[in-house]
This record gives sequence, C-alpha cells and structure tokens, in this order.
Amino acid sequence: MRYSAFTWNRLALLAIKLSMILTLSFALAPATMAQDASGDDSTVIYPASYFVQWGPRTAQDMLDRIPGQASTGGPGGPSGGSPTAGGRGLGSGSGGTEILIDGKRTAGKNNQAGGLLRRIAADQVQEIQIIRGTSGELDVRGSGQVINVVLFEALASQSVSWDASAAMAQDGEFIPAGSVAVNGQRGEFNYLFTLRSNPRYSHNVTHERSILADFGRNDVISEHRINDRENNEISMNLGYNISPNSSARVNALYAVQDSPTSVSRITNNLRSTANALTTEKEDNPSDRDNWEVGGDYELTLASGSRFKLLGIANQNNQNSTRERFKLNDDNVFENNLFLNNDRIIQERIVRGSYTMDVFSEQSIEFGVEGAQTILDSKLALGLLSSTGTPSAEVGGLVPQNVSNANSRVEELRYEPFLIHNWTISPKMSLESTLVYEASEISQTGDITRTRDFSFVKPKLDLRYDLTPMLQLRGTVERIINQLNFADFVASNDEQDNDRNLVSGNAGLRQQTQWRYTFRTEYRLPNDVGVMSAEAFYASHQDVIDRIDVSPSDDNLQSANGNIGDGTEYGLDLNASIRMGMIGLPNLLVSPSFIVQDSQVTDPFLNVERRFKSYIRGQWRLTMRHDIPEWRFNWGLQNFDRVDGGLFRYDVDDIEFDIGDPRYNLFAEYVDSRGLTHRLDIGNVSNNVRCRRRTRFVGRISDNILEEIEGQCTTTGVELSFKVTGNF
Repeated sequence: MRYSAFTWNRLALLAIKLSMILTLSFALAPATMAQDASGDDSTVIYPASYFVQWGPRTAQDMLDRIPGQASTGGPGGPSGGSPTAGGRGLGSGSGGTEILIDGKRTAGKNNQAGGLLRRIAADQVQEIQIIRGTSGELDVRGSGQVINVVLFEALASQSVSWDASAAMAQDGEFIPAGSVAVNGQRGEFNYLFTLRSNPRYSHNVTHERSILADFGRNDVISEHRINDRENNEISMNLGYNISPNSSARVNALYAVQDSPTSVSRITNNLRSTANALTTEKEDNPSDRDNWEVGGDYELTLASGSRFKLLGIANQNNQNSTRERFKLNDDNVFENNLFLNNDRIIQERIVRGSYTMDVFSEQSIEFGVEGAQTILDSKLALGLLSSTGTPSAEVGGLVPQNVSNANSRVEELRYEPFLIHNWTISPKMSLESTLVYEASEISQTGDITRTRDFSFVKPKLDLRYDLTPMLQLRGTVERIINQLNFADFVASNDEQDNDRNLVSGNAGLRQQTQWRYTFRTEYRLPNDVGVMSAEAFYASHQDVIDRIDVSPSDDNLQSANGNIGDGTEYGLDLNASIRMGMIGLPNLLVSPSFIVQDSQVTDPFLNVERRFKSYIRGQWRLTMRHDIPEWRFNWGLQNFDRVDGGLFRYDVDDIEFDIGDPRYNLFAEYVDSRGLTHRLDIGNVSNNVRCRRRTRFVGRISDNILEEIEGQCTTTGVELSFKVTGNF
C-alpha cells in the first residue's frame, strides 16, 4: 500500500521535529566525560590514552568506543534502498566513511582497510583521527567522513592476534571458524599477515500458499534450503619507507569458497481432489576462488609536491550448477533441470596523480586513471524432453539453445581528472573536482557489439564550521553508476523456482545522476556525543530496472534495462549519545532514522512508482554499554523498515516484500589473561520475511489475474561464541 502525500509529509515533519527535540535535549545535558578528544574544528583526535579505561584489544575495539562510530559487529539490517552506489574507480569516493591507515588507503577492493582494524593490536595505535574537512594531503576524495588510524612510528614489536569461534544454527548445525594475524614493524618495514577460515551456514524454511484468480485454492509449498559455505583466505599487507620522502605499500589476497546449496521441496496441489503431492530436491554446488594484488608508491619532492601511483589487479572465478530432481511414480528421483553458469571476472586499475601547492592554502591534484574490466560467461541449460539428444554435459538431459549464453564483455575506461582543494579560512574549505570519463564497452561471442561513452563529472564540496561544534556541508556532484556486467549476459535465476533464466541485455547503458546533499553535524561538548542530519535530492537518468525483451507473446522474458529518468529525495537523521545525564557515561546509544521516496515511470504499466526494491524509511537503534570495573560490555541492535515493504515489477508479475523487525544481542568479557570472550545472539526474535507475488496471464498490462502467492521465510536464531587474544 502506498502512503498518501499527506501521510508522507506528516512523517517527514515528525522526523524533523524529533531531531530538533533530541538536539536540544542533549545539547543542554551536563558534561559527563572526564576525558575529552582534541583537535581543530575539522579534525577530532582521540589519543591512545582516551581508550585505556576500556582495555581495547584491537583498533576496531577502539573505534567502537567513539560516538558516531559504534557497532555491535552483528549482521546487517534490512536490504533495499537508494540506487546511489556509483563512484566507480579509485578516486571517486564512496560517499560514506573511508578508513585510512597512517593517512593512506589500501589499494584494493577485496582487501580493504576496514577489515584490517580487527587485526591491528590496540597497543600499536597512537591515535584515531575523525577528519571532517577536506585536504590535499588526504588519499581520498569526496568522502562523507574520513577515519585515520595513526600507528606508532618507532614501534619495533610484533603482535600476534587470533580468534576461534563456534556458531550454532537453529537446526543444531555446528560451524567452527578462526583466524590468526601477525603484524609488526622492523625498522622502516611494517607488515600484516592474516590466515582466516570463516565458514557460513544458513537453513531457510519457507512456506508458500497460493490462490487462483477466482480465489479458489491452488497449492501449498514447503521448502527447506540449506547453504553450507566454506570460506578460507590468506592475505598480506606490506609497507616500506624507502626514504624520508618516499614509501611503498603492497597488499595481496587469495580466497577459496565452496558454497553448496541443497533444497528439498514438497508441493501439495489443492486443485486435485486427492491433493496430489510433488516432491523435489535440488543439488546446487558452487565453487569460487579469487585473488587480488594491489600496491601504491608515493614520492614527496623538495617543493612539497607529491607524486602517487596506485594499481590493482584481481580475478574472480565462479562456477555454479543447479540440478533439480522430481520424485517419479517409481519412487526414484528423476533429473528435469540442469543449469551451469561459469564466469571469470577480471579487473585492472592504474591511477597516477601529482599534487602541488599553487597559492596559500590551495593545492591542485591532477592525473589520470585507467581501468579494464572483463567478464567471460558461459551458460549451459538442459531440460527433460522427448525430443532431442541427451548429453552428459547437461546432466544427461537435452541441451537447450539459450540466447546470449556465451559472451565476453569488456570495458576500457580512461579518466583524466583535476582536483582543486582550497582552505578558504580556518572554518571553511572547498573541494572542486572535474573528471572526464571516456569508455568503450564491447561484447563478443553470441552477440557482437561495441559502444563508446563519454561523461563529464563535476563535483563541488563545501564545508563550513559554523562553530567548533557545528559543521555545515553542501555537495553537488554528477555520479556515473557502475554497471553490473552480469546484466549483459544470460544467467541463472536463483530467486525464482518458476523461471530458470534471466535474459541479458547487450544494450544496457550506465545509470547517471545529479545529486545534491546538505548535511549538518553537531558534536556535543565534552565528548557527550554527535548528531547529524542530511537532506538529499537526486535527479537520475537512464534508471536501470526490468524491461520487456520477450521474443514472442508466448515466451515472455525480461532483463535489466534503462527505463527513463527518475527522482529521489529524503532525510537521514543520526545520533550517538553517551548517557551521562542518567548516570551511565559508558552507555553509548546510537539511533538513526531515514525517510525517503523516489519516482520513476514503470515501463510495463506506464504509471508512476518508486524505484525497484526501494525502502520508504528505516530506523535503527544500536546500544553499547561498557562496565570497565567488571571488564565486561554488552549491546544490541534493533532495526526495521517503517513502511514495511519493497516492490518489484516485472513483465508478468508484481512482488511485494514485508518483514518483522530484527534484534541482535552481544556480550563481551575480558578475563585476567587478556582473552576476550564474546557471545552473539543474532535474530533474537526469529523474524519472518514474507513475499506476496501477483502473477498474471500474459503481461501485467493485460490485467488478467492468474494467481496470488504468499510466501514466508524464517532463518532462526543465530548463536555464536568467539574467543580472541593476542601476544
């Protein structure tokens, strides 16, 4: 059900009033922390001494104690939201929080700095900087916030950290995991080596009931889906100060994943007098291995100018098979579907830049970035058929011709760029960026096509510190969203039992947007907390959603394609407060609330609707309570979507998702030996996710109802116990 404009406006006004009340309440609260952070108006510095009372073991433990950065480390919240993820390449910035180690980012995508924080010992951290301004000295551009973890320069010790954990699913399955990391420094050389085994297990129980167009009973389906994934990886991060003016870093990662899925399904046909039962099972093995190597080099000249060179190379090999078997009259499972999807994804990125001071408090960075991305995809389909010759390559079934099944997609992209950073005053800074993107996308194999694209991507980022506590920020930018190359080729439909394949679209174009944001952040005195509000508006071009690519009226098919222009707007409120006003300064409460909406013309019905899978609102509450005298802390997460649903429109059906709130709990204890014992209880409420699908005879525009399906899935309570230590 769509909210009326009146309801939407009331909800937005309520959110604004709530944020104002909270701001006033906490701004007037008395100071409660004896220890305060330091720094200038744009940078907040938390020295190592700030964290002593909590006895942190890792850099992540330290970050979790900072208002606005706290996390329980549990599973994420509800999916869905803005299609704003763009910022492709190394220099575009994510728009969210960036993590730097000693002012440098990790040149990698799979082996990023955020994951390193749990493997860096706390005694190696000199300070943590929350950078709220822009600077030509930073290795990132256009980020919402920058966290810089500064390590001791003269540290010559070595630290070994490890963890061992055991998790238990609702069906009693036991899942062990563990990791070991060695990090340290020897003179000008620093290193971090990590070995990790992180298996995942899930058992989803789904029940589905459907009715026909005349509201008569159709069928009832009960399904159990088990995924037992092994995930092992080894990684390294190396750094070397070649001279006082130059340094180099190298990181590498190799991971192997075995992710088999087994499915058992019973369908009760209620249209039959005898209520005939159909029993099916699926064996779906999936193997994946990936590697990545990244590195960077930096040289500071006598003039103070800097030259930087970054590079990444990675490859992801994926092979997945789906086989479905039906129990026949002879009580034997007979194969009736075979699908194999083999993919290799490769990426190469090189970026070089030169930064120099041009005037007082002004700097210019210019350079070029080049990237190559390649997808090689092969798909084989076999069906049980009375015509054709069975083949062992498709499980003994009859091979089927699939359009766009074997293809190679390649993109070559070049981006010359210019960045001007201007510290106008101690309170104001302006970052101006101009990027020209030129790319060529070619597809060979079953389809041969080559297209050229070019975009100009300007950006203005203005920050003003109205007071030492209150910062205002406005951003205007053009974003080119990253394409998913899998959308170009035919692939397995893993989310729909009634459809085997998803068609590819060789004519797909990049979705673009002009995005306008205004953000205000208020840091409460004496480190009581931080509050922020962000209003945003975006004008999207070439929105990507489902389009009709049916070869005939008897063979309806859809694919991801460009459906036209759309808009998006909303308000995002966040707070993180130490509850000293009630006598609990070590209780950190972090609520967040977002209300938003979007609009695009649906290609199937020619009506205005939201973007696909777009949430109307979401709230989250995170809480962490440290009790230092007990060497104990605990916390929780609670989140939900406020309007309760996500819509997806396709050529012959409409889907609507809804679900219960989710609750996660954790508790940690540090014993006298320095070992951390952590208990996580995920999905405490055993929330239920439901989908309603309305299916039509022919296209949805014909409005001939076929059936209505109601499907609900549970995953159960997730229990995990972990022991962490270092020496």
